Amino acid sequence: MLDGLEGKVGVVTGAGRGLGRAEAIELARHGMRLVVNDFGRSLHGEQEDNPADALVADIKESGGEAVANYGDVADWNDAQALIRQAVDTYGSLDVLVNNAGIIRDRTIFNMSEEEWDSVIRTHLKGHFCMSRHATAYWRDKAKASPDERTYGRIVNTSSEAFLSGPPGQPNYSAAKAGIVQITLSTAQVMAKYGVTANAIAPRAATRMTDGVLPDIEEDGWHLFAPENVSPLVAYLASPEAERVSGQVFVVYGKMITVLKAPGDDERFDAEQPWTSKTVAEVLTPFFETREPIADGFRVSLGA
Repeated sequence: MLDGLEGKVGVVTGAGRGLGRAEAIELARHGMRLVVNDFGRSLHGEQEDNPADALVADIKESGGEAVANYGDVADWNDAQALIRQAVDTYGSLDVLVNNAGIIRDRTIFNMSEEEWDSVIRTHLKGHFCMSRHATAYWRDKAKASPDERTYGRIVNTSSEAFLSGPPGQPNYSAAKAGIVQITLSTAQVMAKYGVTANAIAPRAATRMTDGVLPDIEEDGWHLFAPENVSPLVAYLASPEAERVSGQVFVVYGKMITVLKAPGDDERFDAEQPWTSKTVAEVLTPFFETREPIADGFRVSLGA
């Protein structure tokens, strides 16, 4: 058990199933009091039975405290109400785990406007709306008690798709890249208030990865089980991670990789201002020795 999480108040979005559920159960196991949010939709947007109530029941049965929320995290007012519910119910907000998401996979030339907008809205705007209201709460709290260190933790959910750009996920990849940048910006502006912000890029067998990740099992232990991700989330939510902010983690199985910022590959300097001809004279020979796409923008994960 990590010290310092007992009694803390958290919000977990998209908590009804998969990663969000595993994260909520792990945080509750450490004694956190939770508002667990789920919009009650299938991955493709159809209304279905909301699993948030079942999660609340499971947490309470294990001796924890939790209440359900059914709002749309990408709706400004619903997101604000979700933050307010945590404060009104438990007296504060300490941790926000943004996890809610959908998929609308399609290649760029087949993708509809709705398929683009809905994914960007749920992932990117959802992270923004929740973070916007949570950070405003922490900023106001810090200003009201300037002599006290404000406690705030944001854990955002990105994906390795922001690094690799899968051909059938231009919308999802763009949203996940945007989430990384929201995380970095939030970390910088909130540091003076004692609030951290980090992003995880998990590999986990959930509805969103059905048929993508293999079912690898060893002695009853599943490589891509969501439960392998939740300990990192609990750590990032804890006082132990006070000096961890503005970081991106790839996590699955028994592996955690901390990503570093992309660096320069090759620099070219001209003696005179560039012309299109001198650009071609320098760059064409350089790229003749490299493979298109494969030698492009990539971050090595060492996996």
